Amino acid sequence: MNVELTSGDIKLREFKLSDAQRFAELANNEQISRNLRDGFPNPFTYKHAEEFIQRWMALDPVTVFAIEYQGEYVGNISLSKGKDVYRKSAEIGYFIGEPYWNRGIATAAVNLITEYGFVDLDIVRVHTGVYEHNTASQRVLEKCGFKKEGVFQKAVFKRNKFWNEVRYAKINGV
Repeated sequence: MNVELTSGDIKLREFKLSDAQRFAELANNEQISRNLRDGFPNPFTYKHAEEFIQRWMALDPVTVFAIEYQGEYVGNISLSKGKDVYRKSAEIGYFIGEPYWNRGIATAAVNLITEYGFVDLDIVRVHTGVYEHNTASQRVLEKCGFKKEGVFQKAVFKRNKFWNEVRYAKINGV
């Protein structure tokens, strides 16, 4: 299955093994790592990138995408579908390499994958949690029509410190 989603200069596409080098370069960054879960290692190596890509390349339906900006790999975005009674919900996750921040890339990518989830994956609710200090990601979600559902006090333990998690969701048709 070959899925590509586009909006202007932004394209969400399936991964290629050739993305691994640039993925490792962009992801091996403290400013990226501080906003992601610990399952996303720091330092982030070429081997990590290669393993990540191989794990998600064969997924059907495609729910993990490389983000391209003007034909260049710049980050990742995903929808993780829920199971059982949560099967009509999905969690969104993404990162954009620091050299590409503040260009509207994340906003376009979030809009593209959310619409894909609603239309192609029969998702009704897309949600995520953002660490309190990641105000840029909170703004992206708000620009995309996500609503703040609440703040989970001290829900995240990252780098030996507790952080609040700000929860957002978007409901299909709302």
